[in-house]
Amino acid sequence: MDIFKNNCLLSSRKISLSKIVPEKYKAFVIREKDEKFVRRVEECSIQDLPAGEVLINVKYSSLNYKDALSASGHRGVTRKYPHTPGIDAAGIVAFSSDKNFSEGDEVLVTGYDLGMNTPGGFGEYIRVPADWLVKLPNRLSLKESMILGTAGFTAALSLYKLEMNGLKSNEGEVLITGATGGVGSLSVMILSKAGYNVSASTGKMDKTDYLKELGAAQIINRDELNDQTNKALLRKKWNAVIDTVGGNILTTVIKSLKYGGSVAACGLTLSNSLTTTVYPFILRGVNLLGIASAETQMDLRVKLWEKLSYEWKPERLNRISTEVSLEELNEKIDLMLEGKTTGRILINHSI
Repeated sequence: MDIFKNNCLLSSRKISLSKIVPEKYKAFVIREKDEKFVRRVEECSIQDLPAGEVLINVKYSSLNYKDALSASGHRGVTRKYPHTPGIDAAGIVAFSSDKNFSEGDEVLVTGYDLGMNTPGGFGEYIRVPADWLVKLPNRLSLKESMILGTAGFTAALSLYKLEMNGLKSNEGEVLITGATGGVGSLSVMILSKAGYNVSASTGKMDKTDYLKELGAAQIINRDELNDQTNKALLRKKWNAVIDTVGGNILTTVIKSLKYGGSVAACGLTLSNSLTTTVYPFILRGVNLLGIASAETQMDLRVKLWEKLSYEWKPERLNRISTEVSLEELNEKIDLMLEGKTTGRILINHSI
């Protein structure tokens, strides 16, 4: 019966769509050809989108590291090609069979399977399950929501979990690693807005002024966080850490946390490995908090987006974003994979 209902729903949707949306739309598509992956902007058919209760006319998306991996043929992110990446999307409901959403509603989607194996925000239209959608908070524009996107949501989730584990804004330094990246930049801005004393670590010391403008009180060369002594414990320094890079830097900061301190691990741009001992955990009572934003429960998801729209909303969001068209994405993807991007890359479907 469920399959029958789904097929009927999809059939009736196809009849309705021709009245309200174009048959074709532009998308940034990755195709596998001769064991290589080719990226290009193509014309796609609305009718080829997967089943789902809500069709969205995407206005903005953003480029994340996961998107860059998908665009390069990474099977751990995307299993089948051709594919349209884009794990973030914000736009206007064009059609809905779900009572909670109406045509014209402004909505956003981050996470779930969007842009991984479901066509994502690098297309002008997406069709998704209704339970993936968040209605745009009143104090956010569609553009602002995508400057934040998964990166901002991940930063907010990291701060939320750190505070749930006892972090207070008046107690010592909080370190952000990989601070010039998307998650890093927004973590600096969000924690600074929330009243924290933020230290920012980067390998791009020429970006010192940029990080101070975002709210960092101290700038640290990432080489200082790459301990090679193999000591089980290091001098206690950090009250808490948001780590976006992984590898030996994560190992080092775990060993440098103060008693009862926590590190929120949310990235692996340096490495996916972690080598440590149990000593930081059993002698200093530190906490390693995993941050997996894609499957965050909806009640918490909505709560964090409300915080991002008001009390945690960074000032001067445009300062960290570079706006590009679909045709300009190729170059930005390559730069991101090479670790040469700063801040957020915003895809504007209107340019």
